[in-house]
Order: sequence, then C-alpha cells, then structure tokens
Amino acid sequence: MTSQEIKSLTHQYIMNTYGRFPVAIDHGRGARLYDPEGREYIDFTSGIGVTDLGCGFQPWADAVAAQAKKLNHVSNLFYTEAPARLAEILCKRTGESCVFFANGGGEANEGLIKLARKYSFDKYGQGRSTIITLKNSFHGRTVTTLKATGQDVFHNYFFPFTEGFRYAAANDLSALEAAAGDDVCAVMVELVQGEGGVLPLGQDYVKALAKLCAERDWLLLADEVQTGVGRTGSLFAFQQYGIVPDAVSFAKGIAGGLPMSGVLANEKCRNVLGPGTHATTFGGNPVCAAAGLVVQETLSDAFLKEVKAKGAYLRESIEALNLPCFGKTRGLGLMIGIEVKEGFTNRDIANRLIENGLLVLTAGPGMRLLPPLVITREELDAGLEIMKKVLA
Repeated sequence: MTSQEIKSLTHQYIMNTYGRFPVAIDHGRGARLYDPEGREYIDFTSGIGVTDLGCGFQPWADAVAAQAKKLNHVSNLFYTEAPARLAEILCKRTGESCVFFANGGGEANEGLIKLARKYSFDKYGQGRSTIITLKNSFHGRTVTTLKATGQDVFHNYFFPFTEGFRYAAANDLSALEAAAGDDVCAVMVELVQGEGGVLPLGQDYVKALAKLCAERDWLLLADEVQTGVGRTGSLFAFQQYGIVPDAVSFAKGIAGGLPMSGVLANEKCRNVLGPGTHATTFGGNPVCAAAGLVVQETLSDAFLKEVKAKGAYLRESIEALNLPCFGKTRGLGLMIGIEVKEGFTNRDIANRLIENGLLVLTAGPGMRLLPPLVITREELDAGLEIMKKVLA
C-alpha cells in the first residue's frame, strides 16, 4: 500500500484518538525507518521509548520467531520458562524480590496502586489508602491512573474519577509533608517526569523522600514506565539515585517492541497480592518474555555505559548548534528534553523536522528525544545535521 492509502484506511476504520504526524512507516533497520515509497527517516523516538534495540535486530527477531513456533500462549494457570527466566534476571539486576508481568504502562501503574493499598489494608485496616503523586506527573490513561496524574488537564470528561490521590510539588519535601496525613499509604514518583517535559528529580530530594517513606511506612513507588530498561543509562533510573524502591513499574522497552509491562516488588511486598487479588490474561506471554530476554542480554553494563555516552554526546552537540529555537537540554542517558524558546512552538518544530526526515517528540512545552539505545554515532550525526539544516 502507498502512504496515502494507509492514511485513508486508518482515518476510515481506526478511532481518532491520536494526533498523528502525516507519515506512514513501512519498515526499518536500526535507527533508520522508511515509508512505503522508500523515504528514509532518522528515528529519535523509538516508538516513544519502546524499540530500544531499533528495528530489524536479528537476535530479537530470531528469538520471537522461535518462541512463537514453540508456544505462543498458554495462560498463567500453568508454568512457562521464558517469563520465569526474565523475572529472575530482573530481580537479580535490581535487588528486588519478585515480578508481576502485565501488558502496558497504565496497567503496571494500576498494579502499583493496588499493591500499596492492599499492603496498608493488610497491616493497618481501612482509612489509610491515599497516594501522593507529584505535580506535572503522568501515570497513565485509565480512570485511576489519570487521577494519579498530577496535571489538572487530565482530570476531565471521565467523571467520576477514582478517589484517593493528592499532589505535591516536585523537589519540595516540605510540600509533600504538607500534603500528607494519617491516611497516606504511598508516594508514587517518576524519577524523570517524561510527559511533563523530561524533568529529572533532584538527587537529594529523592534520597530524603526514600528516608521519609521508610520512617512512615509509606511504600515508595517508582513509575519507570518510560525511564526503565536502559533508557537513562542504567537498567532502571532509581539505580542512579542510590535507592531501592518498594515497588517499580516498567513497560515500553522491556520487550523491545512487543506489548509487555510489569511490577517489581521488594521482599516485604512479595506476598501482598495473592491468587484472586490481581491477574491479567496476557501478562508474561512467552513470546514477549523471549523478546525481553534478548533485551536483557543486550543491555550489558558496557552497553549501558555507552548509552550514557551517546546521551551526553547528543546533548552537547545540540547545545553546540546554538539554534535560535532551542535553549538548554536536560535528561538522563538517551531520555532528553530540550527547552523551546519563546516565539517558537514545539509542535511546529516537530513538524518541520519530520518533514525533513528526523522523527522527534514533544513533551510539555519542549522537545523530547528518545532514540533507540542501539543508535550509532553516524545516525546521531545524521539527525543533528537535519536539525542544523532545518532550524538554524
């Protein structure tokens, strides 16, 4: 099919819930994507942080094909090898104790919320179920995770929302303490606020927050849907903050492009959710888990060190271009935000770059870059050259 045919079919039969850019993608190799007519695009988006191994990564494709031929699905009422092996690796690499596998980021964060509330109910009974989240956060698009999101713009249309959330300013421990009370059971944070504009939390704040949560027996919940699985240059972002949360959600890059997510929990939380309290039909699907094993095999310590180096190179190179529309960069690893100066709009900048062959994202009022973790220096330079040509 041609690009126009794909767009027409999409408009006719798929619900219009996405503000799509006018590009159809047909195939890819590494960090280079192509439309049906063969036009090349440098990918600085990786499917919003999903295709961490890029496109056409042969070991990943081989593992998916082999597992699909062997066993595509059976249900969580039986035991299968691939998810058990993946869970073992994740626990050993993070210091957490157990895993619940799910399918998407919002679902994983629902799992965090249920875990925290049941932990508190089992120990203290009713009346201690409030979860504090941070202003400018984003935690998903279910009715519950929309309410957990600390942005008023998301608290509309879908009334009544789930109750039991309060919000505090990021990097302000006194504001969080002021929002607290005897009804609090947990604090949920993104260590880098992604949709809010790629805003990393401060090191001192996170350490102090972890200490406060431990003192008050609040669960510290880390939403690593976007920051997890190597994106920030460590397997999980919390590993760069010197803490181990009580529970961590993950999704996006965990299976390199297949739908998978989950919750990592520590020892004190491992038995909180038992049979009948939480489940999902497709969670821990063996094909997705086989893909996840290849991701873990690829994301070695040396590989993650290179992710940090690539991120530093990209940020330094963007700032060195001194483009009239861009200010400072921020972020961790290959999760990068760019300030957009007054007089320019991020959507217009994105459209201009995409029209000229560079796929980028927006976040808050700024730009967001999430290249595949396997992107080469040559591909980074090709993207930078497009920026210079279009925006200088």
